[in-house]
Amino acid sequence: MKNLESIQQFEELKNNGKHIFLFSADWCPDCRIIEPDLPEIEKNFNQFSFFYIDRDEFLDLCIELNVYGIPSFLAYEDGNELGRFVSKDRKTKEEIERFIENL
Repeated sequence: MKNLESIQQFEELKNNGKHIFLFSADWCPDCRIIEPDLPEIEKNFNQFSFFYIDRDEFLDLCIELNVYGIPSFLAYEDGNELGRFVSKDRKTKEEIERFIENL
């Protein structure tokens, strides 16, 4: 999973192609729990590019997108939001996969 480097990059990605953005933070224990499953999820849903967004580094973007809990996922295709799995709750691999399957 690639790390988001700038707001400009987010806007370019959001508007071009199919991407899933994971909002997370190093200090988040629920985020660490799903980490081992992420490579397999990426592999199984390779029609999307996955990007990690550090919530602390991009707090203004989180506020703009109403992402107040982590870990959270937002999916976009060519500028359209396909779906969001946003909450402060712990997420299982199965819940994440179900979210992506239903996009």
